[in-house]
Amino acid sequence: MANRYTSKLSWADVTPEHMFLNRRSFMAGTAAFAAGTIASPALSATSEYSTDAEPNTWEEITSYNNFYEFGTGKSDPAEYASALTTSPWAVEIGGMVDKPGSYSFEDIMSQMTIEERIYRFRCVEAWSMVIPWNGFELADLLNLAGVQSEAKYVAFETVLRPEEMWGQKRNFIPWPYREGLRLDEAMHPLTIMATGIYGKDIPNQNGAPLRLVVPWKYGFKSIKSIVKITLTDTQPEASWNMIQPREYGFYSNVNPNVDHPRWSQASERQIGGGLLAKRVPTQMFNGYEEEVAGLYENMDLKANF
Repeated sequence: MANRYTSKLSWADVTPEHMFLNRRSFMAGTAAFAAGTIASPALSATSEYSTDAEPNTWEEITSYNNFYEFGTGKSDPAEYASALTTSPWAVEIGGMVDKPGSYSFEDIMSQMTIEERIYRFRCVEAWSMVIPWNGFELADLLNLAGVQSEAKYVAFETVLRPEEMWGQKRNFIPWPYREGLRLDEAMHPLTIMATGIYGKDIPNQNGAPLRLVVPWKYGFKSIKSIVKITLTDTQPEASWNMIQPREYGFYSNVNPNVDHPRWSQASERQIGGGLLAKRVPTQMFNGYEEEVAGLYENMDLKANF
């Protein structure tokens, strides 16, 4: 594994989509472009945590989504999410922190260094993508607020605006959408807050302007459009776990050996292959076992699914 880069680059060094898809040209750094729009002071080179797998296209990533606040169909978010107002935006950080308060998106971004993170993405529905996120480590944001020693968990909430997010007018999920991580999971360097895709601002349907990405967990753990983060000493509520605890555990780590009660998790369908899309074996922790298995040492992963 390569050493982690620490140099800071301008947005003129962001790699465009067509070069992400040409991995050899990307790694050789033969071109760059200056079309990025993310409000950030600097961009770090591609992280050592990035996979070498070929990313999905912008169209695939932005048109095939689960974001039930805008409907239950895969194309609904792309059709309806433009109704969401993402500026101004602020995140309330509270609970067991030294500096609780409302942090504006601009203030957060002014203090973060954005990295390119090319991650595998595995949905609990047994489909997968590879997504080139732009973002910063969640640990950096939590450290900005000052995590107190008693904190053990991090709770997250999505914005609640039924006038803009029509799916919230339906009561099949207890809104607002909630998720949570153990503190050591949240502080792990793989865990990021994503602000972009392919060097462009993250689209509304993908969780603008700020979403969580935890690549070794099923996708529903990576909560979108976050407005509240709370540090706590008790395990927080998580929406799907609240609705169906037998089907959606609090941890929801990708595990080919633990099936969903209604389907196998041993393989996954790779988005992007059309009618010829093939199923491939699912990797333990979505391929990040080396980095994260230690977090669950001596835990029964079937009981703590």
